[in-house]
Amino acid sequence: MKQVARVSLEEAISKVKSGDTLLVGGFGMTGNPVHLLHALAETEVKDLTYVANNIGEAGLGGGKLLRNGQIKKAIGTFFTSNREAVAAAQSGAIAFELIPQGSFSEALRAGGAGIGGFYTPTAAGTLMAQGRETKIINGKLQVFVPAIRGNVAFIRAFKADTAGNLVYRMTENNFNRAMATAADIVIVEAEHIVEVGELAPEAVHTPGCYVDYLVKASMTLADLGSSASVKGSSKKVDESRMAMARQAFAELNRGDVVNLGVGIPTLVADLISPEDGILLHTENGMLGVGPEPEDGGAMDYPVNAGKVPVTALPGSSYFDSADSFAMIRGGHIDVAIMGGLQVDEQGNLANWAVPGKALLGVGGAMDLAAGAKKLIITMTHTNSDGSSKIVPRCDLPLTAENAVDMIITDLAVFNFEGGQLSLIELMSGVRLKQVEQATGAKFVNRLRED
Repeated sequence: MKQVARVSLEEAISKVKSGDTLLVGGFGMTGNPVHLLHALAETEVKDLTYVANNIGEAGLGGGKLLRNGQIKKAIGTFFTSNREAVAAAQSGAIAFELIPQGSFSEALRAGGAGIGGFYTPTAAGTLMAQGRETKIINGKLQVFVPAIRGNVAFIRAFKADTAGNLVYRMTENNFNRAMATAADIVIVEAEHIVEVGELAPEAVHTPGCYVDYLVKASMTLADLGSSASVKGSSKKVDESRMAMARQAFAELNRGDVVNLGVGIPTLVADLISPEDGILLHTENGMLGVGPEPEDGGAMDYPVNAGKVPVTALPGSSYFDSADSFAMIRGGHIDVAIMGGLQVDEQGNLANWAVPGKALLGVGGAMDLAAGAKKLIITMTHTNSDGSSKIVPRCDLPLTAENAVDMIITDLAVFNFEGGQLSLIELMSGVRLKQVEQATGAKFVNRLRED
């Protein structure tokens, strides 16, 4: 049986050279190889191409490398959560490339499988598709995404055996499994390292043939950043937002598999009970999401895509991000509920970028908008300046074309019937005249009868 070298942090990071492409597992700080990254921050290694979902948090994980000026380019999906990463990208201190989260995870899986790339409907018709090869496949415009490989991968595992077999804990699987296959040198920091034979073969997530070096490293609350405690959740609740959440909940049916975006959609989770038979999916690798715990954090619970600790309902399952987005693209998510910045008369959605503002992340929105069977957008009807978010044509960068099925605002509910934007319901206390004055787009009045 192969034995993988067990080394110190110092020995492990010596395998990384200036100019390398470094793959880094983790979603937020969950499943993040923070000890390897902090050790690397103590070296003179520089000019790294840093490939990860996000660049840690300010001064934590990859955030330390960023502060040190060791990162030359970042490739990932969501950097907004680290204000220093946004500032570095906007100032030109680092180059960056944003990729939709599902395309990112699949590109890593392709890199590990010796596949040159793939076509996906995600991001078709958006800025993300500019400069990329496109092709009509099965009547759909699809975008070519090249595979991603690295020189070195830093991976976080819960358990490893001395043959390099790895087991991930709850939602710590995320990008770690795909990245462990897609680098020339794979270095794993593990909470527990056991002898061969102590891991049940059917429990192994990553076979040992991918792993080159093992480091023992124990996680602490300080290593988890904002996910260290559920008390760090910034959920905003008021009656207007809850009214939109209740309206969205009313659109769900028993047996639906549902993905909830951040913001107002997260409030829908508080309305779902086990008796409703609705299964919540989170794109960082969990099916069967339960409510937030009263106390505790990512040491004790899985986290959702908002990086908030949640509970697991009976019958829940965990998987990696590549499998999670395969569910989305494959049409296995019945309903996605997400926020919006603009929706237009054609059902186009813009919800990921505002020119000039400190937003630097697309996350999984493009994949969900393109892949879910039904897309519901919840948002305030107008911006703070009174301008409408429901417009004749989106002028913000698009998330997806012709994707929206329903819009729920604090004033009204719209759907797209026969390709037309249609008003179907007024929120409590709202008059038709208010909606007409607040809506920039043309719509057909199809108000439901009481």
